[in-house]
Amino acid sequence: MDLQAEYDNRARVPEHPRLLEEWARASAAWREACPRAELGLAYGPGERERLDLFWPAADPAADTPVALFIHGGYWQALDRSWVSHCARGPNLLGIAVAVPSYDLCPAVPLARIVEQMRAAAAFLRRHPAGRGRRLLASGHSAGGHLAAMLLATEWRALDPALPPDLVAAALPVSGVFELEPLLGTTMGAALRLDVAEARRLSPRFLPRPAHAGPASLHAVVGGAESAEFLRQTRDMAEAWGGGWEALPGANHFTVLAPLSDPASPLSRRLAEMSRGLARG
Repeated sequence: MDLQAEYDNRARVPEHPRLLEEWARASAAWREACPRAELGLAYGPGERERLDLFWPAADPAADTPVALFIHGGYWQALDRSWVSHCARGPNLLGIAVAVPSYDLCPAVPLARIVEQMRAAAAFLRRHPAGRGRRLLASGHSAGGHLAAMLLATEWRALDPALPPDLVAAALPVSGVFELEPLLGTTMGAALRLDVAEARRLSPRFLPRPAHAGPASLHAVVGGAESAEFLRQTRDMAEAWGGGWEALPGANHFTVLAPLSDPASPLSRRLAEMSRGLARG
């Protein structure tokens, strides 16, 4: 199998520059139109350790569920500004959505990015938006990997003050759950992983956390994506006893379009999973 061809999504979708421009326009429009947005909240000391928190129209003091949506880019490109539009559908269904940036490889190792996303989740626990709430983690591509890593995290080992199920559910979109296939590709070069570290950072091979039941993971992939993305999504769901689905006709970039539409099944699923998380 040609793993370079399987994982090089920009080469597989020649129109990706136009699709990324559409993301940028839609994201800028939602940052302007969102009923209430807190932009650039610092979850850590670094320049890229910032997140944007998009609120629904309802009173933000109300008991609003909170989701975390993490951008992709193979851990080496983009930032939170590219995916603000993914908050629109959930926002219009009453869900608050936090969208973080993180440092990029090769300037930092991938393990550091995982740490940053854990810091973002812990920040939300302390923020009035998430105080007392368990979180849903979602994300696209590399962000799907990071969402799964958050679900797998042993939070008490990091901070005894955090609940063991701080991130209690995950909805990864076109995630990469096994990193070893990337090692010989151009996308994997900047990650600088050896086989042992690739496996350690692969959620597919981590034990399903004790707090995660069958409904805690639902993985989504585009039906027009490569055989490897389809396999990884299926294998991740089966390994953790979760569900998965392929969105018909969607490629690695158009797969995000439903999240800007509150009527889409994907937006509704994210909202339902978020509402289903108990406080504690």
